[in-house]
Amino acid sequence: MIAPGEKLTWEILKDVVFKKKWYPQESIYMLYPTFGASIKKLEHKEVTIKGYVIPVDAATNVYVLSAFPYSQCFFCGGAGPESVMSLKPKKGSSKKYKTDEMHTFTGKLKLNADDIYEMNYILEDAEVIE
Repeated sequence: MIAPGEKLTWEILKDVVFKKKWYPQESIYMLYPTFGASIKKLEHKEVTIKGYVIPVDAATNVYVLSAFPYSQCFFCGGAGPESVMSLKPKKGSSKKYKTDEMHTFTGKLKLNADDIYEMNYILEDAEVIE
């Protein structure tokens, strides 16, 4: 199957600079992203990306896609926030994934700088293509 959309790599997602910013609603400093030109030109476009699936809550279809397996990912392995993205499955999708399954997904890339309860990269209407 030929993947629709532009190929997105984890290397391209590194085109971001983070600065600490104070968030009074949580009384904490967090990393605020400034996305580079190579990322901005892909926002709202159909892209494909390959990575490791990390279930956050499989019962409600909440998944993260990571450049690295779970043991090395942003959450527990010390990688940066540019190495993960939220997967928002296409409406009606009931496919379940296991930790560290590697898949290629297609969907629309959304950039997030302001919602601290969401990841910086979001793949909307995500569908597995392999």
